[in-house]
Amino acid sequence: MAIPEKLINAKVYKEGEMLVGIADAELPEVEPLTETVSGFGIAGEVESPTLGHFKPMVLKLKWRTKTPAAAQLLAPKAHQLDIRASIQEWDQDAGTYSTYPVKVVVKAIPKKGQLGKLEPAKPQDAEQEFEVTYMKMWIKGQEMVEIDKYNFIYKVDGVDYLESVRKDLGMA
Repeated sequence: MAIPEKLINAKVYKEGEMLVGIADAELPEVEPLTETVSGFGIAGEVESPTLGHFKPMVLKLKWRTKTPAAAQLLAPKAHQLDIRASIQEWDQDAGTYSTYPVKVVVKAIPKKGQLGKLEPAKPQDAEQEFEVTYMKMWIKGQEMVEIDKYNFIYKVDGVDYLESVRKDLGMA
């Protein structure tokens, strides 16, 4: 039985190819929009999530040092960022370690960016925040989550929860 233990390391790429720099990443929180439902036939209130609609999804990157590629991410346009990670797992039965990939691709628009601090022999800790309009995640090569706010796509483990909504709206 394999036990996933930790992230070994990760890299951030722009447009899938250009290494942007060394960063810590805080991936977006996926929180549905909700509406309180109450009335006859319901014993109280229910916070009902709206299918496939989410509150703002924010990607936070904290760069160890600012690179030209990281500075370019301040341009007020959508940027495609790929975060590629390696996860370590322990196989208890075999007594061995192995790894598997995690990949997250986002289309993100800069919301704010710090240029960082300038202190001798210290990281700059330049932070940037992005509004994520598209996100797709693969774990072990399997597509797990895809959210595309502008194209009404919300997939989890291959199930498209907005397919019928696109049909209802004449989009499919």
